[in-house]
Amino acid sequence: MAELWVCQLGLVPYYEALALQERLREARQAGAIADVLLLLEHPPVYTRGRRTDAAELPFGEEWYAERGIESFEVDRGGRATYHGPGQLVGYPIVAVGAIVDFLRLMEAAIVAALTQEGIDARGGGDRPTGVWVADRKIASLGIHVARRVTTHGFAVNVDNDLTPFEWIVPCGLEGVQMTSLARETGRVDCMACFRKRVAFEFAQRLGARQRIVSPARLRQTLGTLVGA
Repeated sequence: MAELWVCQLGLVPYYEALALQERLREARQAGAIADVLLLLEHPPVYTRGRRTDAAELPFGEEWYAERGIESFEVDRGGRATYHGPGQLVGYPIVAVGAIVDFLRLMEAAIVAALTQEGIDARGGGDRPTGVWVADRKIASLGIHVARRVTTHGFAVNVDNDLTPFEWIVPCGLEGVQMTSLARETGRVDCMACFRKRVAFEFAQRLGARQRIVSPARLRQTLGTLVGA
């Protein structure tokens, strides 16, 4: 059975996570490592996907920076979104076939993990890609694929502050209401358990066996493989 390396990184600045993804992608493209799932949180940051319109961040970068929120333009699909502490971000560095099938796989893994938390969620279906609770969006997806290997991934609102979503047009959807696991259930301090659920469900759908890899071990492996 193939392995899925799962690495829990904690709170990581966005630019550091982006650089790590790029190094992992090169190693995966070379067949030097197994598929990888990075699980982490970010300090407050807005990211703008390839289809983002300027109107989605209407107040301008300086206004957001004054409120402690960085902004990055990135090569993933999708539109503008927010990341912050308390939100579970997953970056799969995975060799894929059909891209739409992989997006649906991510949705299904998140839906299954939320179901175990008592939340009636569903994938995008005929709606934009993501995971929804009734008409409220709880998870956003956006990937980039190069030589059949993915970067970027998904973000699930667990117990993060949702206010910064109100300052943008999240995912390019006017009037969309964002929600979180904490808002739907009233529970807090559930990140550790939910993170394990997501990793398990993701590995199950890939048909892979989880292998927990520490951040130090992951970077050591990369250093050996690509001379970092």
